[in-house]
Amino acid sequence: MTSRKSWRRVDGVLLLDKPTGLSSNSALQAARRLFSAAKAGHTGTLDPLASGLLPLCFGDATKFSTDLLAADKTYETELLFGLRTDTGDADGTVVMRCPVDFGLAELEAALPRFRGPIRQVPPMYSALKRDGKPLYELARQGIEIEREAREVIIHELRLLDFSGDRCRLRISCSKGTYIRSLADDLGAALACGAHLTALRRVAVGPLQIADAVTLDHLAAIVEEDRTGWLLAPDALLQSLPAVYLEELAGRRFVHGNLVSSDAVPGRCRVYAENRLLGLGEVDGQGNLQPRRVIGAR
Repeated sequence: MTSRKSWRRVDGVLLLDKPTGLSSNSALQAARRLFSAAKAGHTGTLDPLASGLLPLCFGDATKFSTDLLAADKTYETELLFGLRTDTGDADGTVVMRCPVDFGLAELEAALPRFRGPIRQVPPMYSALKRDGKPLYELARQGIEIEREAREVIIHELRLLDFSGDRCRLRISCSKGTYIRSLADDLGAALACGAHLTALRRVAVGPLQIADAVTLDHLAAIVEEDRTGWLLAPDALLQSLPAVYLEELAGRRFVHGNLVSSDAVPGRCRVYAENRLLGLGEVDGQGNLQPRRVIGAR
């Protein structure tokens, strides 16, 4: 008889170095099993083709997983020029072949137009929905619909290497940026087409790939040692100012009540007695409103 998994309460943030070929949900479930975590979630998906930083949340940290969705992301990517695919990456079908007859000077001259605020058309092979159906499902049926261009911000677009028909780029960008679309647009600007052959996410907001761990490493160590890789739940909130409350005000906060605060208006992470209470927001009248709270233990 097969024994059932014994789940336990685990609270914290795991910075996972996701391998290629694995979906974000599959990576999440594998990590969840390694920690025997009763509750788990992620902070946004990373394509199976891509590797790199995938912050995972366990227990209390899942309450703040959406707060990292709006964070800037940083990638290192490789492009192959001369071939355009229907997905914008190496998993797709080649739809155009062109000779590559530009050099380093032409590539460097093309990059500035993709820095700063730009308008970008989302790819058909994306999880965006139209009438409740993901665009990639329509694309697999051979259906292409018009998509509205939207503004994203490319904070950094730096050439790391160029050799013949390939280049490597470092890209720091705002929420909603599609690196596959950026590659496709750069290929169009150089009149030869291009697609991604590799993509690695190296940062999400203040979180860095240097602090991440692989599933293989976690599997190779005992469960007690794995907890050493967990960050506190407020690792997801470090970009917000901290507000510290007295014990009584803290109890009122976790029960959903307004408390007074002289903090600067805006969102904040809230503590009392050296414990994270949750996420709050201060209004212009000095009222601290609970937005998401962690219940008393």
